[in-house]
Amino acid sequence: MEVSEVKVGYDIHKTLSEVFGYHQFRGGQEKIINNVLEKNNTLVIMPTGAGKSLCYQLPAIVMEGTALIISPLIALMKNQVDFLNAYGINARVLNSTLSKSESNRVKRESLEGKVKMLYIAPESLAKEDNIDFFKKLNPSFVAVDEAHCISEWGHDFRPEYRRIKEIIKGIGDLHLIALTATATPKVESDIIKNLQMEDATIFKSSFNRENLFYEIRPKKGAKKQLIKFVRERQGQSGIVYCWSRKKVEEIAEFLKVNGVKARPYHAGMESKDRVQNQDDFLNENVDVIVATIAFGMGIDKPDIRFVVHYDAPKSLESYYQETGRGGRDGLEGHCLMFYSYNDVMKLEKFNKDKAVSEKENARILLEEVIQFSESSVCRRKTLLHYFGEHFEKDCGFCDNCKYPKEEFEETEAVVSIIRAVEQTDERFGIQHLINLLKGNANSYVVSYGHDKLDTFGACAEFEEELVGAMIRQVLIYGLLEKDIETVGLIKVSDAGRAYLKNPYELSFSKNREFPDSDEEVEDIPVLSGKGHDKVLFDLLKKERKDQADKLDLPPYVIFQDPQFEEMATVYPTTFDELVLINGIGQGKARKFGQPFLDLIKKYIEDNDIITPGDVLVKSSGANSKNKIFIISQIDKMADLEEICEMKGWTMETLITEIENICLSGTKLNLDYYLEDFIDEDKEDEIFDYFMNSESDSVEDALDELGDDHYSEEEVRLIRVKFLSEVAN
Repeated sequence: MEVSEVKVGYDIHKTLSEVFGYHQFRGGQEKIINNVLEKNNTLVIMPTGAGKSLCYQLPAIVMEGTALIISPLIALMKNQVDFLNAYGINARVLNSTLSKSESNRVKRESLEGKVKMLYIAPESLAKEDNIDFFKKLNPSFVAVDEAHCISEWGHDFRPEYRRIKEIIKGIGDLHLIALTATATPKVESDIIKNLQMEDATIFKSSFNRENLFYEIRPKKGAKKQLIKFVRERQGQSGIVYCWSRKKVEEIAEFLKVNGVKARPYHAGMESKDRVQNQDDFLNENVDVIVATIAFGMGIDKPDIRFVVHYDAPKSLESYYQETGRGGRDGLEGHCLMFYSYNDVMKLEKFNKDKAVSEKENARILLEEVIQFSESSVCRRKTLLHYFGEHFEKDCGFCDNCKYPKEEFEETEAVVSIIRAVEQTDERFGIQHLINLLKGNANSYVVSYGHDKLDTFGACAEFEEELVGAMIRQVLIYGLLEKDIETVGLIKVSDAGRAYLKNPYELSFSKNREFPDSDEEVEDIPVLSGKGHDKVLFDLLKKERKDQADKLDLPPYVIFQDPQFEEMATVYPTTFDELVLINGIGQGKARKFGQPFLDLIKKYIEDNDIITPGDVLVKSSGANSKNKIFIISQIDKMADLEEICEMKGWTMETLITEIENICLSGTKLNLDYYLEDFIDEDKEDEIFDYFMNSESDSVEDALDELGDDHYSEEEVRLIRVKFLSEVAN
């Protein structure tokens, strides 16, 4: 269906600027909004953080009447309504949390035309007295948020969602907009069929979240790894996901006793405690929430900097949705999963009592998690392929790209894989194809006569796990494809048939190994430089926290981190300058801006910062900048290898810089690094040497201690520890 570029009669750009404070639409938002205003059925598949909510909120504001927003969680409704009310939009909820008198007041205001958006749960939608009310209301349109809940292949399947279309038909001839942040081709098909939206215009944005770093580590010494990871991000917001309520409580307590402001969140808690912990997280009284998957769908917190899966997720869709809660403000987010094959086997046991079809579905989803976790292919490429999106190049921003495994070229094996799919009439899944290609004559292969095919045993020289890895990589290359209707089956694509006519070499890599031994695992370094004034940025965040506490609002409702980064770059001191910051409209500037403008003015005066035209900030020389950078990173307990990678230095250069800082009288605490780098006995011996030596010469120390037992690096770092503790 053709979508008009401009909808006559609605000034959506003016509304975008005056209400939401943005000066231009993102991605496909404008076309989606125009399609809704044209009263066409609309399906929006857009990743978390890409601005889905605006696609129904803005049309609801400019259209006559009240829009119905169907949402699966009470927390999600409250979050959205608070956000809209802060912008001056009258939005309300109609759900089980309201008393009879409160419900009646909401209904009365809606019928009087005072409410622009009415958020309801699918259960509330079905109530008889509500249906009568909706008929009188004659809604402007219906938005179905989190529409993946319709499909049993979606990660948050809600049977109540299956009845939405039937109920809406009883209310009137209303057009729909369905929205989801995660939808495989199968889930997309289910949404369209169930909501009877075959005529819908489909808007599908890229699932690529470029600002998220994906990393998977072996689950060995996981608690020690976790505390180090969180400490390196001190003061940042993060979520740690665990399977069970017991594990949630255990990990939350572990983080707390190690000095992290952490709280648990799970369905077994008292409701008031759960709500309190969530609010404390939103209001920045708590840095880390440890939670089951019950936490997150109702959270619209934009500045979550890391998401940790302490236990493996149940599906890649769950993983994508949960990691998508990080970095919604567009700044970097780190997504870390601790993976153990034993964990996945435990998940399979959890499924043993389910119905046969449900158990098979769960098994297929878990297989995808295993292959994603163990694969050495670019994480982003694999993840996007799962959602039906082709990603041409490796992303360069995941653990597999930063630390690639050795690759090998293959042609014959690719031909055999594609031919095996053809010869078995495209009716089987990956495990059967592995057995066929490996030459495993099990009863299943023999019963179909597949042991007689010429592809039987064609990949016998490869290890079984590598055959599976190659099949999945051939899928990513687009030469094979998954059957949408029958999940788990593999088909040959048009590109695959073309390949058989003209084969060529393709690159493959072996899967990653996840050792059983409890060995220490090095961290993947991920650091990034920022161009804004960090001191001012931190002052603005502190002021936001103070204002939020005073106004009893979540901090992000006032201003968000990207807006502070821009303020800390251009130093606005007037309302006219403040509204030029992306995301700050005039209403918001007038409502919240004055204390921040006062702070910036004082900061400029106190620091003699000159801001005519192009902002010029007084800065120290390169050596001073390096000193500040190193001290701040060591304070954050960053690995020295990370600092080297960030600056493009060798370890020799960094240690020299550290020595110069220490020799100038600054105390540096490297204990966090030395614990993993040097044996405790060796550390004590070197420290004792310098305590009793007449010289701090490294050469003399190596001569005395023996350079066959101690490296120069070890001695220099312990010397820094010695000088910091004794001399500084």
